[in-house]
Amino acid sequence: MLSDTLLQREGMRVLAENLGLVEAGRFIALMNREPFDYTKWQHGLFADLSLEELLARANQYQIENFGRS
Repeated sequence: MLSDTLLQREGMRVLAENLGLVEAGRFIALMNREPFDYTKWQHGLFADLSLEELLARANQYQIENFGRS
């Protein structure tokens, strides 16, 4: 488990790499400004993926971030 500081740093890196610094900043501002229900958001996050696709993505993430297990 990452420390809060490392989690913040890694989260910002991922956002900046995928959205760019300006859009990452906008995203953070939106998240702070809008009422946000993480449970509802998470529920629909992978709704368009089949179980097989979700498993394939999870396995790929495992390999890319932690090596084969």
